Amino acid sequence: MAHDEHPTLRFLGGTGTVTGSRFLLESNGARILIDCGLFQGYKQLRLRNRAPFPVPPSSIDAVVVTHAHLDHSGYLPALVRDGFSGPIICSSGTASLVGLLWPDSAHLLEEEARFAARKGYSKHDSPAPLYTTVDAERALESVSARRFGETITLPGRVEAELHHAGHILGAAHVRFRASGRELHVSGDLGRADDALMIAPEPLSALSPAHALLVESTYGDRAHPVTDPAEELAPVLERVLGRGGVVMIPAFAVGRAQALLLHLSRLRRAGRIPNAPIYLNSPMAVDATALYRAHPDEHRVTGDDFADLYDLATMVRTVDDSKLLNLRGGPMIIVAASGMLTGGRILHHLAAYGGDARNAIVLTGYQAGGTRGAALAGGAESLRIFGREIRIAAEVVQLQSMSAHADAEQILDWMRDASVEHAYVVHGEPDAADVLRGRIERELRVRARVPEQGEQVEI
Repeated sequence: MAHDEHPTLRFLGGTGTVTGSRFLLESNGARILIDCGLFQGYKQLRLRNRAPFPVPPSSIDAVVVTHAHLDHSGYLPALVRDGFSGPIICSSGTASLVGLLWPDSAHLLEEEARFAARKGYSKHDSPAPLYTTVDAERALESVSARRFGETITLPGRVEAELHHAGHILGAAHVRFRASGRELHVSGDLGRADDALMIAPEPLSALSPAHALLVESTYGDRAHPVTDPAEELAPVLERVLGRGGVVMIPAFAVGRAQALLLHLSRLRRAGRIPNAPIYLNSPMAVDATALYRAHPDEHRVTGDDFADLYDLATMVRTVDDSKLLNLRGGPMIIVAASGMLTGGRILHHLAAYGGDARNAIVLTGYQAGGTRGAALAGGAESLRIFGREIRIAAEVVQLQSMSAHADAEQILDWMRDASVEHAYVVHGEPDAADVLRGRIERELRVRARVPEQGEQVEI
C-alpha cells in the first residue's frame, strides 16, 4: 500500500442508504475500519452482506465501532471469520451490548436458514446463515472496551477518541487524528431532548476537523415537539378499551427501554388501562439491566428502573412467547425487531395481525424495503415465513420516539464547530441531499453526499 502524505477515506457503506455503516481510513500503511455494519432493507442492499468484503479482511489492522446497533456492528462476526484478526475498539457500553446483539443476530440467521430449508422457500438447496453463533462468539474475543475521552493509539500512528453521542447505551461520535489531519465521525447522534439518553457532547468542544462524516437519517425533517407519552396514550386507551392486542415492534436496545419508561409513567398517572404488558425479547430484558449498570449515560433513576421491572412481565422462553399468541387481548406486547425484519414480533403479527381490534404501533425509523416500511406505507398483507399474512389490525406510526437527532439538532450539534468539509452519510438520498444543502447554506461548510466505493483525501 502506498504511504500517502494525506490519510484517505473510502466509503464502503452508509451511502445512499441509512444502513451498512463501513468507512475505511488508510494512513501510513495501516487500514482502520470505522464501523462494520449490516445492510438492511431492500433486497439489493441485503445482497451486499453476501458479497465479498471490498478489501481483504486480513488487510485491516483495527476496527473502531461507534455503537452496537447491527447496521453499525453486525457484520463483524463475518469479518473475523474471513480473516480479520485485529482489535475491535469501542466503549464499554457498546462492548456489553454487542455481547448480546451478535450471538442473537447469529441465532436468528441460523434459525432463518433452518426454517427456509425445512419449508423450502429459499432459492438455495441448502440455505446457510450469513454467520453462525460460533463466529459471533469468536468475534467477541477481539472486542477491546475503552473509556470515553481516552486517547486510543491505533496502527499507522492514528489516534482515536470516543465522545458521548447519546442515541443508545455506549454510542460514541469519534475523533481520529492521522498525519496532522483530523477526521470526525458522528456515528448515530442522539437527541438533546431524549427522555432516556443524555445529550450528545457538542462538536464545538473539540478542535477543528478537516473532515466530518455526519449522519442524515432525519436530515430532511423535524421531529414533532409532542411528548411520546402523549402520542402513545390515546392509541393504547382506544385499542385496549376494545379488548385488542397492541403489538409494538421495538429495537431491543434503546427503543424497548424508552417505551417501558413511557408506559410506566402513563400507568403511574392512571392514563392507560391496567392491561398486562409483556417485554418479549430476552435481549431487551438483558439490555435493560445493562442500562442500569451505566447510570452516567442516561436519565433513568433507580426508582424509574424499579417501575420498569414492576410494569412488564419479562418473557424469555420460546414456550412463553408462544403462549402469548393464544392469550388474546387486552394486552401490550413489546418485541423485537423494530423494523419487523425478524424476531418474535413476526410470530405475534402472524397470530394477531388479521384482527381489526388489534393494533401495530411503529415507534421509529422504518428503512425502505423492510416490513415496517411496507406497513407504514399501507400494506394490507406481509410476507412472513414464506407466506402472505393479511393485516387488518390498525397501524399507527409514532412520530416522536426516534432516538436520532433531526435536521435541526444535527445542525445545532455542528453549529459552532470548525469543519472544513462535511460528508453526508447514513441517509436515504432525499434526506442526505436536503441536509447537504442546509449545511452549505446555513453553516457555510463545504458538504457533499459521497458515492458508494468512493475514496477521498482527508
